[in-house]
Order: sequence, then structure tokens, then C-alpha cells
Amino acid sequence: MEVYTDFPERLVPGAPVFLGPVHRLLHVRGQRPHREGLLITFVEIHNRDQAVELRNEVVYVRADDRPSLPGGEYYHHQILGLRVLSDQGHDLGIVTQILETGANDVCVVSHESSPDLLLPMIDSVILDINLEQGEMRVHLLPGLTV
Repeated sequence: MEVYTDFPERLVPGAPVFLGPVHRLLHVRGQRPHREGLLITFVEIHNRDQAVELRNEVVYVRADDRPSLPGGEYYHHQILGLRVLSDQGHDLGIVTQILETGANDVCVVSHESSPDLLLPMIDSVILDINLEQGEMRVHLLPGLTV
């Protein structure tokens, strides 16, 4: 399986996971590294034919089973959909995508009346994230103006 999580260590024997768009409940029997991913076995899967049916399916975990992150760090799904406001109070749009660039993530902010805005997720740009209010307050560096 390709691994998208930063926490593959949580896929321990007995861990519940949900497979595919119907979120079929399965339990991890075991896992081991294989190339860039993992080989994983499930308690409910007893033979190769059953395993083949699971190919190309996405494996999910429950949101409340996620590890806690240190203060000031967020999961991508928490950032997506936030309203973005400048430190001057201007509505810049909604975070519609997060690009992983290697150096730092970049938020794509979309607004119906202007082109997409690319905001690097760095301290000098991202001033505050308020999940309860659904808002992100940012400072537009020179060259980032709308």
C-alpha cells in the first residue's frame, strides 16, 4: 500500500481502518515495510483472491483516532475550506488546496472575483489560524498581493 500518513506506526495489529468509498471496516493483522510503502494484512481477509479485490482502494482511519499534533500544527483537512482574511481585513477567499512543495506547504486561496492566490505556509505569512471561527489571518508579503 502507498502510505500517505505521517504516522504509519499507528497501523498496529488490531487497529481499525476503513476501506474504499463504502468505508468497509477492517482490522490490521500486521504490516511491514515494502519498497516505498507497506505490505499490510487484515484479520478479515483470508486468501489472495479476497486481497486482490482490495487493490487500488484508499484506507482511512477515524478522525478521532488521529494523533494529536503539537500547537500551531494542523492537518490539511482542518485548513481546507478556511476563510482567508488579510491583516488589513480584506476577504481573500477560501483555502481550496494545499500544495506540498518540500520546503513548505502552499495554500491555494480561491476567490470568485480574482485569480487564485498562492500563500506559503510560513510564519511571516500565516499570522493566525482559528478553526472555531473557520478563519485564517495572513500578511501579504510584497509580490503576494491580489
